Amino acid sequence: MAGMGGRMSTVIKAKINKLLDRAEDPGETLEYSYQRQMELLQNVKKGIADVVTSKKRLQLQQSKLEQQVVKLDTQARQALSAGKEDLARTALERKQFAQGELQSLDQQVAELEQQQQSLIQKEQQLRTKIDQFRTKKEVIKAQYSAAEASVKISEAATGVGEEMADVGLAMQRALDKTENMRARAGAMEELEAAGAFDDNLALGSGQDDIDRQLHELTSQSAVDDDLERMKAELGQGDGAPAPALEQGKEGQA
Repeated sequence: MAGMGGRMSTVIKAKINKLLDRAEDPGETLEYSYQRQMELLQNVKKGIADVVTSKKRLQLQQSKLEQQVVKLDTQARQALSAGKEDLARTALERKQFAQGELQSLDQQVAELEQQQQSLIQKEQQLRTKIDQFRTKKEVIKAQYSAAEASVKISEAATGVGEEMADVGLAMQRALDKTENMRARAGAMEELEAAGAFDDNLALGSGQDDIDRQLHELTSQSAVDDDLERMKAELGQGDGAPAPALEQGKEGQA
């Protein structure tokens, strides 16, 4: 049963694939693939824009931290000049913290820069592939259209194909009906020429074959009865010669 189920599944899949293959338009399939690639390209562009935006945001923070480092350094110098060593120390500690954040931002900006360059390179490669695909797509569509037109012309010329087969069947049915009608008309003409449509026959006064045979039998019986009656009147028996005939023969002799 498992093997039977597997074969049935294969048959069903084959039929579905055949139906899909009939319904599939290569032009539409190519256009769909092209649109999908364009969507992918747009996603890559959006990714590049997001990376650039993040990098710009970090660079703004870098600029602020750089300004803060300079400011804290200036404040520490001023505090130290004023003899306020503790205040100068606090300013320098903040400066060190700002410089640590600045180094972290530098690293993050560098990573984003690498991502940006990688995405730009991929975007260029993808754009090149899409351009090549677009050119090939148009060529394939043109070739398919030409091949499809050639097939339709060949089908029309040779009578092959579903549409032409339907036309051929319709024409054959028309020819058959025409031949049947012509045969019927010919038969009617022959019957008319043979007198089959005479008035007497049309009125039902004619006799068919059985009636004719019965009539012949009745007529023959009547003739036999008349003959026997005449023999009896003339006095003739079975095998006896007729007197009148014998006298006539003697007179001749």
